[in-house]
Amino acid sequence: MNKTILIVDDEEDILDLIDYTLACEGYDTITCVDTNNVKDILDEEDISLILMDRNLPGVEGSFFIQSLRDEGYAHPVIYISAKDLSEDIVEGFERGGDDYITKPFNINELKARVNAMIRRTSQTRDVIKYKDIIYRDANKSFRIDGKVVKLTQLESDLLLEFIKNPNILLSRDVLLSRVWGDTENRQAKTVNVAIKRLKESIDPKGEKNYIQAIRGEGYIFC
Repeated sequence: MNKTILIVDDEEDILDLIDYTLACEGYDTITCVDTNNVKDILDEEDISLILMDRNLPGVEGSFFIQSLRDEGYAHPVIYISAKDLSEDIVEGFERGGDDYITKPFNINELKARVNAMIRRTSQTRDVIKYKDIIYRDANKSFRIDGKVVKLTQLESDLLLEFIKNPNILLSRDVLLSRVWGDTENRQAKTVNVAIKRLKESIDPKGEKNYIQAIRGEGYIFC
């Protein structure tokens, strides 16, 4: 299955160039000239990487990425921007970027950076470790303190979402969207009940306090 890259840039000639270049590298691509539909795309598609311009109509790209991070979206991000001062680049990383390419860019450097990011993030998804919890994608198993933990499919999906986004506030709507795939026909208490059961499964003695509820907001895995 090909990796899918989301490209957001309001300069259509650059958008077309990046789109063509990455298609030749074997990637599937989705292009946008603004951020209006980005969240919908991230919720509906399996996006492996976001390429984000910063000078966009309506919103500065790094502020938009920061807002995504605040909502729990953990997709890798490479900024491609004409903002090339050192403080601009530092600012981009501080607002949730994983890499930064300045315009005008060398097309071979772009390909190398993208390939490296895809390779690195694909590898880290095979085994995810957070504190004493280890998830292995090969057999979809969780171990805590070295012992296999038996979870339902829902509990497994919920825990995986949490360990991919540690120390980030995840609202109930975000969890409903990502884990259940449905925010319209399910109530917030669905999340509350599922998290209560997950807590009982991964921390039966209540000693580790992995999941903290933030009243009226959601949950943080820490």
